[in-house]
Order: sequence, then C-alpha cells, then structure tokens
Amino acid sequence: MAAVMFAVGRRAVLAARGAPSGIRVFSHGTPTLSSDNKDDPEAKFFPVFQNVMLPPDTFKGKVAFITGGGTGLGKGMTTALSKLGAECVIASRKLDVLKETAAQITSETGNKVHAVQCDVRDPESVKKAVAEGIQVAGHPSVVINNAAGNFISPSERLSANAWRTITDIVLNGTAYVTLEVGKELIKAGKGAAFLAITTIYAESGSGFVVPSASAKAGVEAMCTSLAAEWGRYGMRFNVIQPGPIKTKGAFSRLDPTGAFEGDMIKRIPCGRLGTPGEIANLAMYLCSDYASWVSGAIIRMDGGEYVSMAGEFNSLQKVTSEQWDLMEKLIRKTKGS
Repeated sequence: MAAVMFAVGRRAVLAARGAPSGIRVFSHGTPTLSSDNKDDPEAKFFPVFQNVMLPPDTFKGKVAFITGGGTGLGKGMTTALSKLGAECVIASRKLDVLKETAAQITSETGNKVHAVQCDVRDPESVKKAVAEGIQVAGHPSVVINNAAGNFISPSERLSANAWRTITDIVLNGTAYVTLEVGKELIKAGKGAAFLAITTIYAESGSGFVVPSASAKAGVEAMCTSLAAEWGRYGMRFNVIQPGPIKTKGAFSRLDPTGAFEGDMIKRIPCGRLGTPGEIANLAMYLCSDYASWVSGAIIRMDGGEYVSMAGEFNSLQKVTSEQWDLMEKLIRKTKGS
C-alpha cells in the first residue's frame, strides 16, 4: 500500500474575538519563504537549507495523518512528506483550498493527494473525515496534529465564546482527531507515530494569548500522557514547539509595519526567523522509523529564542567592551567586602 497522509484544518490566527462561524484565518506560508533582509548579522552562521533531509521513499508504504495540511506549516509538511513517497489525504473546512493544494503537491511530487472536508471542532465531522481517509487510503501510521487558532487580546476582554473558539480548535480538535484515529488503529491492531505542533509559550505561558497558551499546554499534556499509555498499542507521541516562523499571510496581519519582526529577530540568538521547511524536516524525522525510540518528547525549535528570553542576565549582550572594562574595575574593588 502506498504511504498515506491526512491533513485536517489549518493553523490559524483569528483576527478578532468573534464567533467560530466567522473566523478569518491566515496561514504560515510555504517551505521556501525566508526572513528577507531583516536578519541580524549572526544569521550568516545559521543558513537555511530547504532540501528534505531524509532519504527518498522514507515514507513509502506508510500511512500518515496531518491536520492543517492545506496551508502554512501543514502544507509544508505535506509537501515534504509527499516528496518522500507519501500519498496524502489533506482535510479542512475549506474544500476549495484543499483541492488547490492537493493538485499543486501532486503535480510537484507525482504522488496522489486527496482532499477531505473536515471541521476539527466537530467530533462527528472528524469521525466522517477519518473514515473517508481510511476508505480511500488505509489506516494512518503517521498522525500530525497541526490545526490551530489564535488571536491577541487582553485577557479582561475575553468572552466565553472567544475562549471556546480557541480551545475548540486547538485542544478539543486535537483530542477528537487523536482519539478517533487512535481507536481505529487499536481496532485494526496497527501502530502509528503521532506528532503535535504547539508553540514555545505552551511551556512558559504568555499574556495576551491565554486561551491559546492554555490549550496548547493541554495538547502537550495529552501527548505525553498517551505516550505512556498507548505505547503498548505501538503508538508514539511527540511534540514540536516552533518559534517565530515568517509566512506571507501571518506577518501581513500581525506585523503590517514590520517593526515587530525586527524585535523578534533581536531576541533570537540565531539572528533570523525560522522557515516551514525547517519545521517539516524535524517533523519528518520524528514521524519516521529513524525515530522509532523517540516518544513523549517535546522539542523546542526556535533559534534559541526561549532560552534567550529566560536567562536573567542575557540582556548583558548589549554591554560594550568599554563598559565591561569599567564594570570589571568596579567588581575588582569589591573583593573582600
């Protein structure tokens, strides 16, 4: 059987506090997008490699399930895995977007990509999509939960509906997909590699995105819990926490002036933003047989941003050599005190 990949939903940023039915979303772009000319000088030491890193046909004969495969990071992962021999089934609410993506990837890789409509917030929709995917392609042996939603808001302005909008997509949607696919795999006696895409603030928390931070933390807890419980069924669960990834849609709405991008880059030791292709390469490894002993892992991929922000004295990088000379003299005078 050819390798199969399902993709449901999309990674999204919501533009307002509105109801789920009126959500406007934007994607994370494509694997070839870079951070243009705003990189810091140190970025020259950390070049972007766009090629897939695993051998050809790595996923031939495999079955994979990816949520959010029609756009952004999901599209990048779908494209990369398809290049490695996978037959993809992508699914989200917008079937027209899926069909366009499916045709594009098929044309590029020569492997089939099927489009299946699904709303991850609706367990019945998920059930139907999983059943359709299994019917056209077989049971998945790779499952990537990538669909997400987010918006920026002071927490005191959040309504119950705003909270539910995010948690329904991020936490409940991931749970519905994971449980539905997992139950089908258990009945069939087959294992799988599960991967969730979260964010670095799932670990630390973050103001102004509290619903997203809470939901993503829940996703990570679910994955590590199931890594312990469902290993007996041949299932692995891992998580990638991406840092800032520049894409066409996201930055045009989050940072229309370009000022915020520069601030983000300044706090990233590698001096640049990440790319969907880099996330895709890590995802391919974690979902492949090369990582068959990796389970319950949460891997941060952010160019060093998290540790840069966390270290109490990391801001001392702004101190000049002359200032260090002065401080050293002052420090030496304190000996014995």
